[in-house]
Amino acid sequence: MALKSFIEVGPDSHFPIQNLPFGIFKPEPTSPPRPGVAIGDYVLDLSTISVSGLFEADEAKLRDNPNLREKSLVPMSKVEMLLPIAIGDYTDFFSSMHHARNCGIMFRGPENAINPNWFQLPIAYHGRSSSIVVSGTDIIRPRGQGHPSGNSPPYFGPSRKLDFELEMAAVVGPGNELGKPVDVNEAGDHIFGLVLMNDWSARDIQAWEYVPLGPFLGKSFGTTISPWIVTLDALEPFACDAPKQDPQPLPYLAEKISKNYDISLEVQIKPAGQEDSCVVTRSNFNHLYWTVTQQLAHHTINGCNLRPGDLLGTGTISGPEPESYGCLLELTWNGQKSLSLNGTTRKFLEDGDEVVFSGCSKGDGYKVGFGTCSGKILPSP
Repeated sequence: MALKSFIEVGPDSHFPIQNLPFGIFKPEPTSPPRPGVAIGDYVLDLSTISVSGLFEADEAKLRDNPNLREKSLVPMSKVEMLLPIAIGDYTDFFSSMHHARNCGIMFRGPENAINPNWFQLPIAYHGRSSSIVVSGTDIIRPRGQGHPSGNSPPYFGPSRKLDFELEMAAVVGPGNELGKPVDVNEAGDHIFGLVLMNDWSARDIQAWEYVPLGPFLGKSFGTTISPWIVTLDALEPFACDAPKQDPQPLPYLAEKISKNYDISLEVQIKPAGQEDSCVVTRSNFNHLYWTVTQQLAHHTINGCNLRPGDLLGTGTISGPEPESYGCLLELTWNGQKSLSLNGTTRKFLEDGDEVVFSGCSKGDGYKVGFGTCSGKILPSP
């Protein structure tokens, strides 16, 4: 029997009864944060539901009690969404082969595009959790050092190559004890759900600093995530085979069932001073070479303990075609060409530009979506 809700939900909504994502919200500016579930254009206040005792009974009180419905179903347009979790640690992977190859060609040439270790393990670095913000939060253009010109000192000032990165991220559920790795075939039990993620990147700062220890100031100034955590249960109808991995992964990464999810992803840029946004890329979660379960299992294989709320970013999700590249670094080939946006052009982001990610899976007459993940660039102080 098809699932049906007594809440009216339009066919284009990202949050039908088949998708009940979790988030944290404030119904009023002075209200304390509380947990909620998205349904159509409403947020179901789980605090009110809990006080009413509905978690302990399988009955129709919410449907049949108008007063309870009015108290517990808050219009989404009237609430303030917060970060859905307290993020203790944040790791960013590098799991899209197309993205890895494009970056390698740019900086090392086609003959050494992807380092040999990339095909053996999910590459990652440890990021900064304190600067992860919820969708809608402005991002201040970072300052830092860039490559020197000739014999001059390094450039210092606002980043000249500010970029977005189209990613998703897994939210850790139970986690594991220190010294006890998670089996790759049980890793899905440790993922609460997925969110959209924009790992903003200052390409010029990163290019100067990353040898030999990797990203630092070029990444840590801001990372944006969407407010709703979509569960793997909701995404299960859209599971698909992951790409064939060659060479065969080592046994601890070899999955009995290796799957991705068919999630269509889109990036729009609204240029400063303009009313309309322009689609700049369309990609899909199924382009990932390393699965989120392999990422989690690899993260713990040395005994590292993951904790509830930890965030594991996928890395930029690029497809094989130029229109599916997941960042401006690829779309403009490191600024060698310009991107056309509603009569204006961009090589990298300018002050006042707003970037909006969206993602959803399309079912039979319904969508399982993530809403949006947005941020606007403000000038350096």
